[in-house]
Amino acid sequence: MSGDIAVLGVGMHPWGKWGRSFVRYGVAAARDALADSGLEWRQVRSIIGADTVRCGYPGYVAGATFAQALGWQGARVASVYAACASGAQAIAAARAQILAGLADVVLVVGADAAPKGFFAPAGGERPDDPDWLRFRVLGATNPAYFGLYARRRMACYGDSPDDYARVKVKNAAAGALNPNARYRRAVSAEEVAASAVVADPLRLLDICATSDGGAALVLSGMDFARRHGAADPVRIRAVSTVTPVYPKTVLDLPDVATDSDVATDSGVATASAADRPAVDRPAVAAKTPPAVDSFRASIARAAYEEAGIGPEDLSLAEVYDLSTALELQWYEDIGLCEEGEGASLVREGATALGGRVPVNPSGGLASFGEAVPAQAIAQVCELTWQLRGAAGRRQVAGARVGITANQGLFGHGSAVVALR
Repeated sequence: MSGDIAVLGVGMHPWGKWGRSFVRYGVAAARDALADSGLEWRQVRSIIGADTVRCGYPGYVAGATFAQALGWQGARVASVYAACASGAQAIAAARAQILAGLADVVLVVGADAAPKGFFAPAGGERPDDPDWLRFRVLGATNPAYFGLYARRRMACYGDSPDDYARVKVKNAAAGALNPNARYRRAVSAEEVAASAVVADPLRLLDICATSDGGAALVLSGMDFARRHGAADPVRIRAVSTVTPVYPKTVLDLPDVATDSDVATDSGVATASAADRPAVDRPAVAAKTPPAVDSFRASIARAAYEEAGIGPEDLSLAEVYDLSTALELQWYEDIGLCEEGEGASLVREGATALGGRVPVNPSGGLASFGEAVPAQAIAQVCELTWQLRGAAGRRQVAGARVGITANQGLFGHGSAVVALR
């Protein structure tokens, strides 16, 4: 397909708490990716950096920082910020440059040195900032949100803490096989149950940590790949970066109010309610909101449509397991099962290594923790290793097609489809 680009190289700095600059992690990952591609840094004609930020507030440079650290050589540069989807949006920007003929080879890099503990708001008073408001008005840290979401699944679908523990056990078993993971030890359901309660019903081992780490990709057009000896590279066929549509019926922090409907056919953008012309609208009581958050489902659906595949074609998936409960929701949102049936898949072992469609064979964020600008790139690194058959003891047999999926603050989301 004309929209395919090649993944020539992948690289990663192991996740952990190393106490060094994020630049060091990104440069190490970039050099690994360049070595893996067989190319030299001077052959790269563009570098896209996923912004390193603090708690949603830009101010840390990325693209030019990595270009300088690798050595100025004239490549064009860009930086991308999209919260937890930053890495995938950097991939989307690189893909657009390649398909537009602006660059034959693009280096994508993301890295972070995260603060200890959960993310907290930066200083200052910002009453018009929804992220600041959710901390200061609601006291809703990320773990608090994860706990609310877990409770919702328990109420709607009958999920249990035992189901959430199964997700952690599965991901820890995979992470134990991954040399880049921060946590490389299998855990039992009993250990999960014995860990401290953080945000009921979630315990410490249900929630991902914050980590240091870096990841990088060397991407090119298909013609360039063939000229340089990559006859059958892993290909990125789709990158979805869609935004939500009205109405979003499931609360996603930091949003703390209802959506605007000015973009809908019935919506009217005016200064005040008194100025609005009469518009026929259905009565509120007549509306039946969907039971699920369609935004996450739409992220994957757009990627499937662009790639010309469906969930039945998947060999594996890397999804955004900020908490164990959120991973179960992703099973449903990427189409592995019907809504409310995610817990059944993990009970059956369908998403474990050796199962029907392994999810997070890397070990996921449960094993890595969050290094925000790097994690969506790291997901594509894992797909690449799996599709190459180079994932070692965590290898998914016969892997041919994979999808990544994640969601960030402020309506950012992404999914990437890779195949071979």
